[in-house]
Amino acid sequence: MQLVATEMRAGNIIVYNGQLHRVLQVIHVTPGNWRGMVQCKLRNLKTGNQLEHRFRSEDRVEKASLDTHEMQYLYSDPSGNHFMNTETFEQLSLTDEVLGDSKGFLLPDTVITVDFYDSQPVGLELPNTVVLQVVETDPPLKGATAAGGSKPAKLETGVTVAVPQFIDTGTKIVVDTRTGEYVSRA
Repeated sequence: MQLVATEMRAGNIIVYNGQLHRVLQVIHVTPGNWRGMVQCKLRNLKTGNQLEHRFRSEDRVEKASLDTHEMQYLYSDPSGNHFMNTETFEQLSLTDEVLGDSKGFLLPDTVITVDFYDSQPVGLELPNTVVLQVVETDPPLKGATAAGGSKPAKLETGVTVAVPQFIDTGTKIVVDTRTGEYVSRA
């Protein structure tokens, strides 16, 4: 499917120089008496490298046609991270490179959306928030409130996030998967 450059939006996956790129940022620029252009920040899905490119407003780009499937996370072992398609029950193993930072928010039985291009997984989308348990943190301070600063806390998946002073070991918290930040107690 062809898009005019001005129709691109953040989150789109396009084919640029023969490789898949995720559009991270789009800025439409109209400098004075020049023609308009679209300044884009792109991330190569294969290498992870980011680049900036300026398209003319009338340029056409190819939007990748992706298949999306709901997948359930099963477990991880040295051979990879194993998922099951919730419709066909087929199992799939994804590498740590495909998962990226998302691995720190996955617990068994978590359902995610995986994007496929030519039957190859190219990206995934987590739920916006997940509930994880704090396994290691400093003891809470007496009389601490949410406005009293933060401290690091290690979660059950191994990821570390900043939490308010009143959070104790064993507390379940809600974490935003897009930013990796503490949201609230569960």
